[in-house]
Amino acid sequence: MQVDFDPYSNRWKRDPYPVYRALRDHAPVHYCAASDVYTVSRHEDVQRVLTSTEMFSSNLRRRQQQMLTSSLRERLWLMARFVTKMRIGPRTLVRARMLIQSDGEVHALMRKIVNRGFTPRRIEAWEGRVRELAGEGLERLRARESFDLIEELAVPLPVTIIAEILGIDAERMVDFKRWSDAIVAGGTGSGMSDFGGAGFDAMVELRSFLRPITRARRARPGDDLISLLVTTEGEAALDDFEVYLFVLLLLVAGNETTTNLLGNAVEALLDHPDQLERVRRDPSLVPGLVEEVLRFDGPVQFINREATQDSELREVRIPKGAHLVVLLGAANRDERRFPDPDRFDVTRDTRGHVGFGFGAHFCLGAALARLEARAALEVLVPELARLTRVESEPEFVDSYLIRGRSRIALRPAA
Repeated sequence: MQVDFDPYSNRWKRDPYPVYRALRDHAPVHYCAASDVYTVSRHEDVQRVLTSTEMFSSNLRRRQQQMLTSSLRERLWLMARFVTKMRIGPRTLVRARMLIQSDGEVHALMRKIVNRGFTPRRIEAWEGRVRELAGEGLERLRARESFDLIEELAVPLPVTIIAEILGIDAERMVDFKRWSDAIVAGGTGSGMSDFGGAGFDAMVELRSFLRPITRARRARPGDDLISLLVTTEGEAALDDFEVYLFVLLLLVAGNETTTNLLGNAVEALLDHPDQLERVRRDPSLVPGLVEEVLRFDGPVQFINREATQDSELREVRIPKGAHLVVLLGAANRDERRFPDPDRFDVTRDTRGHVGFGFGAHFCLGAALARLEARAALEVLVPELARLTRVESEPEFVDSYLIRGRSRIALRPAA
């Protein structure tokens, strides 16, 4: 059976899981000529790729430049425009370290730096504030006849926490969300072909916003994550642009992951009222609910890698320089790992799911995302039984990589 699948197509956005099953069964390593990528869909193979960092690298800069344009002249022009707008030199751009695009010793060093901001003690210290914000969101929902769950709770909770962790003004939340949405669409959605569009403008605005804050923290460090990043010394020291790259990653990943995890959880519960009732009757099931949503309909559907050498996977030759799309969403529905994988079950043993990735690049903010999701769902679940969706057709986030709803309008059931 020949499977037609392009990970950069909107054709499967509404429900990608049937084609994921076809891939696992008939083309577990699948080459898509249209996008010149190999997709990997089985759980075992996904884990292998994500742990074999010497063979499958996270450094995708060359591939990203090729996706922007095939012309060397245009690539040089875009690079010149980028360094001018970002107010950096070409050498800074080439040498800049980015956590998500580093491997080996460089990645380990950067991970060690930023891990200090996400220790269990620090995450535990944020629990009270997370629950306070979740309660405030619930009050906003109760005060209105109809409301958008994403706008009223799923966005404000993680964006406010990220802003406060960074020590920046949470009142700029509207800007943070606007920048995040534009960067996601520009980097992983419909704006991918328009490098100079809204996504690029959002990156420039974020850079302009952060530059004076970073300088101020170097002069007068505080008890916040940016201060922690700028006060490292020696080979671990980050320059201002590297600080910006990490904040960019944290803003997008920290916002989008939790927002869409919450949205997907609410959608799954409304689609499965028996499971909603189980959690309503037994709130101790909320942590298991979070893990099952990560497995069943996770917010991050795939991760990208680049082959550093010729290799073979499932008898498919993968040449050096090839781009791999590692399908987390498919791996999490692999019946070879999870029995009856298309069944949503909040009591399932979800150990081994790759909703937060796997290996050295396992999501840095996983503990924070889990805390935020648990706190929000603990206050939401008792309310959901009396609510119904206003619209039957879902509105999805503009991204091939991120899976989630851009809007979930709810109102009291008749």
